[in-house]
Amino acid sequence: MSAGPSIVQRRVGILALVCVLAFALIGVRLVDLTILHASSANAAVTVPRALLGRADIVDRNGIPLARDLVVHDLSVEPYLLSDKAIAAHQLAALTGANEHRLLKEFEKRQKPNQFVLVARQITPDVEDSLAELDMSGLEFDPAMKRFYPRGAAAAQVLGQTDAEGRGVTGIELGLDRQLRARRSVQLSLDMRIQYALEHELDAARAEFNAKAAGGIVLNVNTGEILGMASLRDPSLVDPADRANPNRNRMLRDVYELGSVFKIFAFTLAMQDHTTRLDEVFPIGRGYKLGRYTIHDAEHMPATLAARDILAQSSNAGTAQIALRSGPERQQAFLRALGLLSRVHSEDPEGAKPLFPRHWGLTETATVGFGHGISVSPLSFVTAAAMVVNGGRRIAPTFLKRDGDSRGEQVISPETSATMRQLLRYVVTNGTGKLADVPGYNLGGKTGSAEKSDRGRYVAHKLLTSFCAVFPIDNPRYIVFVLLDEPHGANATGVMALAGHTAAPLAGRVVAKIAPMLEMPMQEAAF
Repeated sequence: MSAGPSIVQRRVGILALVCVLAFALIGVRLVDLTILHASSANAAVTVPRALLGRADIVDRNGIPLARDLVVHDLSVEPYLLSDKAIAAHQLAALTGANEHRLLKEFEKRQKPNQFVLVARQITPDVEDSLAELDMSGLEFDPAMKRFYPRGAAAAQVLGQTDAEGRGVTGIELGLDRQLRARRSVQLSLDMRIQYALEHELDAARAEFNAKAAGGIVLNVNTGEILGMASLRDPSLVDPADRANPNRNRMLRDVYELGSVFKIFAFTLAMQDHTTRLDEVFPIGRGYKLGRYTIHDAEHMPATLAARDILAQSSNAGTAQIALRSGPERQQAFLRALGLLSRVHSEDPEGAKPLFPRHWGLTETATVGFGHGISVSPLSFVTAAAMVVNGGRRIAPTFLKRDGDSRGEQVISPETSATMRQLLRYVVTNGTGKLADVPGYNLGGKTGSAEKSDRGRYVAHKLLTSFCAVFPIDNPRYIVFVLLDEPHGANATGVMALAGHTAAPLAGRVVAKIAPMLEMPMQEAAF
């Protein structure tokens, strides 16, 4: 019979058991801290929402357009100021704060740890200048400020944020949730195209002393917006006015665009085979419709073939062609092109169109040549793109896309091909001659619409536009430009019409941007 464990052995065993239990407890605690309580520990260490900021917005080539940077809110403890009047003067000069307000607040707060807010979101250069003052009592609280590195370029598209960092207009508003979630946005905008568009619009606005100018560059196969601008005569800008400089007029406003709308009357006629291009119509001194007579802006011959009605932009001829389609068919066709509903994009502020409640024969005739219906320029451009891109639906977008984004067929490919030929004919033989750019086979249509004032059209107040498509044999881009009341020594009477104002503007834009888009020079189309 063997002897039992000695006292020493028992003590060693007990000590070993205690060590094992101790290490086990330590292991359990480590697991508890690193795994089971990890989420609560992380939740306790949070970054203030104000310092998370918004994500970047960049153009299609990665150029930064909007970015949050860390700045500081400046406060001061008046108790520590040696001379409150001098301090108020210096701080006001550097930050733009009201000197009288600062001094008044400084005199109120004379005790330690009482602070006065001087300015929010001061920039780094202001902060450097403040440091040179060597002033006691300054406090800098970190904050975020939205910066737009390209200045005013594409300002109406990008939009704005409020003091709390929330989007209030434009892309900043439409993609606010994504940007606040720190997911960056790459736009379809090409800043090279944007600069060229803005430059030419500004030059034309000044040349013709126009109240405003606007333009859009759109890819007809993807719906991507490469450029969009709204410029206003600086002397007319009123922040309280609906046409203030931050308003995107190409998307948020609607217009009676006039003769560019004839594109749709002819597309419908070609689609339904209600008119032949060589068919001759009486024009004469106008077209009588009930108690109304539809006149043309310029003298027209007694008769015109259908193709020349579009080329010479005859209202009387287009009215007759539109009436063959009839009210119901015209409405259905325009609705299919999206012209009777709000245009949708990443910018949620697209305007609703205005059109007749009662749509009879008179309305069919006037809508045919672009009067009595008001749409946003973006809505018009989107529909025009469907006419020339083979007849397939697209959705306008401010986001970069890869590849062809055309959808369902809304117009036959044959009708689309016919319209491309007609639009080229307008440039070679009609009112669009001054838009032609050798080597780029441009097609397009002029538009000269009389603006209404208190329900009556005013002959000398025109809205002129041009819709350019290139290259017309295989379209890739539309350039749409608009001038609001062009006039002056170089634009009076007939010379104020779109063929002499908007058409050459569109041509200059195409000539500038085609090389940027790597468009090869071509032989004459058709």
